Amino acid sequence: MTLTERYRNVIDWFSRNMPTAQTELHYSNAYELLVAVILSAQCTDKRVNQVTPALFRRFPDAKSMAQGSVDEIFELIKSCSFPNNKAAHLLGMAQMLTYRFGGVVPDNLEQLQQMPGVGRKTANVILSVIYNKPALAVDTHVFRVSARIGLTVNAKRPIDTERQLVKNIAPELLPIAHHWLILHGRYVCTARKPKCESCGLSGCCAYFETENKK
Repeated sequence: MTLTERYRNVIDWFSRNMPTAQTELHYSNAYELLVAVILSAQCTDKRVNQVTPALFRRFPDAKSMAQGSVDEIFELIKSCSFPNNKAAHLLGMAQMLTYRFGGVVPDNLEQLQQMPGVGRKTANVILSVIYNKPALAVDTHVFRVSARIGLTVNAKRPIDTERQLVKNIAPELLPIAHHWLILHGRYVCTARKPKCESCGLSGCCAYFETENKK
């Protein structure tokens, strides 16, 4: 199977079976999603969704959070992973968002990445989910699943994965492709034991093909 054929088959399957894939993080605006994505680093969406209701009640917008303290933010997010670092990042992000960007979450990669706690992955989530731009965030699920299926070849870093996927997926599909791969990795193509027997992509998956030859 050629790479072009693999991409076509994978995209066709996802389009038919996951036509409305979206983030599982709970949010109601760009600020809330930005906070949630920062909290989600090395933490489950389920845990983040348990933490954010109280956090957003106390800090409903960037300005209120910017006037808070690391200690208060920490107390509200301490059940998340790395709460000390994340509390400091959230305060710094809120201050920059308020005082440099007027409380409006930027819609470009460079400005987003200027904020504390916002790396390329987080920035791409905001660009694709909030602004529907042709960006694709690569987290551990996307990195693993893309390689297993055979959508990427010799991708050593997340940026390598991103570049290969962006090259081969139509721009208008990039925002949803991010969610396709994340959800597939979370529930089917799991890290320790992928559920190949129930996976609809087995017919075009490089990993499944290799395993069946053993």
